[in-house]
Amino acid sequence: MADRIRLSDLARQAGVSTATVSRVLNGKETVAPATRQAVLTALDLLGYERPEKLREHPGGRIGLIVPELTNPIFPIFAQNIETTLSSRGYTPLLCTQTAGGITEDSYVELLIEQHVAGIVFISGLHADSMASVGRYARLTQIGLPYVTVNGPNPEIATADFSTDTVDAVTQCVRHLVSLGHTAIGLAMGPERFIPSQLKVKGFVSAMNALAPGAPAPVVHTLYTVEGGQSAARALLADGCTAIVCGSDIMALGVIRQCASQGLSVPEDVSVVGFDDSPLMAFSAPPLTTIRQPVRAICEGAVSSLMALVSSSETPTSMEFHGELIVRESTAPHRT
Repeated sequence: MADRIRLSDLARQAGVSTATVSRVLNGKETVAPATRQAVLTALDLLGYERPEKLREHPGGRIGLIVPELTNPIFPIFAQNIETTLSSRGYTPLLCTQTAGGITEDSYVELLIEQHVAGIVFISGLHADSMASVGRYARLTQIGLPYVTVNGPNPEIATADFSTDTVDAVTQCVRHLVSLGHTAIGLAMGPERFIPSQLKVKGFVSAMNALAPGAPAPVVHTLYTVEGGQSAARALLADGCTAIVCGSDIMALGVIRQCASQGLSVPEDVSVVGFDDSPLMAFSAPPLTTIRQPVRAICEGAVSSLMALVSSSETPTSMEFHGELIVRESTAPHRT
């Protein structure tokens, strides 16, 4: 690709005029933030290096702490928050945790040293009911604004932005019951995590309401393929004909375990995931799953953090409606 930036290519990619592209590249303030971001995205997609003036973010730096990125839903959250922050003039500093690597507390110290304006925590220790909340109280004491995503902890004095997991799991159970299933099990991650607790709450409540008298077995393992396989072995032994999973990755493990036992999905066992992470529409079979409204959650979290940065008023936590995406991993129960 030529070194010289072709305005026509950028305009076509961004869906704007060449004059608008020129104004963005020249740093003019007369361009709407959304339009400016569209042009910057076009620059990135077409492989151009951003001009130096467009790399400066006058709003300051915002820390973004995420878990390991092997679960495909976390990179999607990170990408959306980074894009939203950049569109508002802030520089995101991504901090990714790995097993045995830098801890959340160590990342926080590094971000404090970098004089960040605020921090977004995604599915961090705030979501662990057994973890100390003192680390977050310290942030409040030193006046560093922060918000949390996917882990509403009532002991933490800030706003959280999450999918309404109780409603989401209720949608899953209602769908399976409508297909004639009553022997439904729940494959879930570790019990200490608040999202796990909320999913179990939703599952038990939905089973009591929609399939009264039916057992509601729950197996806690790990949010991994292997965890899904382990949970499936136990739930299939209990006679379950349908399994709701705490994540899409677990659902893939359930499907793998069904296949190893000579069972077909969905003919013998229906499987529902959670997240609608990338490529789930192309799994075998395509996965029925709950779609987390990632973009809305991220925009809400960033907007609230900006409000905290500019004032001392604490925004209100918000729950967002997940959507059941029905694909080919669920089917009517065969009697």
